[in-house]
Amino acid sequence: MLKTPTPFQHELEMVTLEQLVPKDHLLRLIDRHIAFDFIRERTQALYCADNGRPAFDPVLLFKMLFIGYLFGIRSERQLVREIEVNVAYRWFLGLRLTDKIPDASTLSQNRRRRFAGTDIEQTIFDTIVEQAIGHGLIGGRVFYSDSTHLKASANKNGYEIHQVVQKPVHYLEELNSAIDADRLAHGKKPLSHQDDDEEPPTKEIKISPVDPDAGYMVRDGKPTGFFYLDHRTVDGVHSLITDTHVTPANVHDSGPYLDRIDRMRTASISKLAQSASIQATSHPTFARV
Repeated sequence: MLKTPTPFQHELEMVTLEQLVPKDHLLRLIDRHIAFDFIRERTQALYCADNGRPAFDPVLLFKMLFIGYLFGIRSERQLVREIEVNVAYRWFLGLRLTDKIPDASTLSQNRRRRFAGTDIEQTIFDTIVEQAIGHGLIGGRVFYSDSTHLKASANKNGYEIHQVVQKPVHYLEELNSAIDADRLAHGKKPLSHQDDDEEPPTKEIKISPVDPDAGYMVRDGKPTGFFYLDHRTVDGVHSLITDTHVTPANVHDSGPYLDRIDRMRTASISKLAQSASIQATSHPTFARV
């Protein structure tokens, strides 16, 4: 027969967080393969060694942000509330059930003040990519690159028209320089690309007074308005992201493309790029990655 259940919330139990987190939880997999201790060393210069109040461990702060990104928690206040009640989150952060969670303002103020203007986010990203290389998760031979548009907080009907100088693509400048160097080596005059007295060509662009960093996007099959472009490059082996770069939406994908590939050659995946022939191509289904 149906019986009224007895409440057990106030009973004392001997249990550890290790027992409560499922063995196949995503955070267990991440914790097993990624060592986050390097964050403490890389951020040491941003903290005072002998003055001020005791600081929260930067490893803890960045791991909190990782949780928010991985599980789609976009509010820092909501992130703190979720960590308070989620056993797996506390386990990943190295916190006990009774440990106090850093306040949401601690996260935002560190992000906006201590870490602002530094490359710490890029450094952390690159170091994790290097660890993925060490685990054989990045092959380094084939990369796919494409961009995804991100809507800006700006009204598409509220804009100002600005005249800007239309510069040639950086890649074309390099080609012209190479041609001129070759012609000089053979005793020929450089090609006339543009007269010094000639005014450079200009074009009109739309600037949002609310978010001037955004770009006005007009593309076939895409929404019109102010957006950003998130350019991402993924490895062809396990589709892991090896590089990410944000530009205004009025920048063509081919603009930052070669520079980001060159950056990967000399930065986080240089160990592979020096020994492998990178074949980079545009992948139409990148949004699924």
